[in-house]
Amino acid sequence: MKIFPNLFLGICLLIFWGCKDASPAPGIEVTPVVSTYYLIRHAEKDRSNPENKDPELNQRGLGRAMHWAEIFQDIPLDAIYSTDYARTTMTAAPVAVKKDITVTYYDPDMLGIETFKAENLGNNVLIVGHSNTTPEMVNRLIGEDRYPGMEDTDNGSLFIVTIVGAETSVVRLHFNCNCPE
Repeated sequence: MKIFPNLFLGICLLIFWGCKDASPAPGIEVTPVVSTYYLIRHAEKDRSNPENKDPELNQRGLGRAMHWAEIFQDIPLDAIYSTDYARTTMTAAPVAVKKDITVTYYDPDMLGIETFKAENLGNNVLIVGHSNTTPEMVNRLIGEDRYPGMEDTDNGSLFIVTIVGAETSVVRLHFNCNCPE
């Protein structure tokens, strides 16, 4: 009868050690997961009707959207996100067509940043937003309030947020476009 308590204890110990997280063997380096987010504001919009809350891109904006497609041509992308407005959708479209990626629509006010990051872990993601939502999204991704809203004339900024394991970095670039007026 003394065997039963010892057997029970042995099984409990096996379960305990069997469920323990496996750590890499000493001397073996684990490569951290890299996630990269490319964030842009929509291209130039048609301002001919100030009452229009969802204008399309103007001619210059269409040219800039094509320019973004050229810029992202050699960058591997796994996903493209855009707010559900004509100007952001039209900005994302040339990149999506070249990459054969379906655009996913997002609502910046409803987006849970930790869930978003978890769903895109290890991915390269393009996010198209607005003068207020783009820097706000960058701030949420990096976990600090670094970037204010963008100037209304700034359609050429590109934010690149890279998350490697627990380390986050961000760089802001600006691309001019010699697009037709």
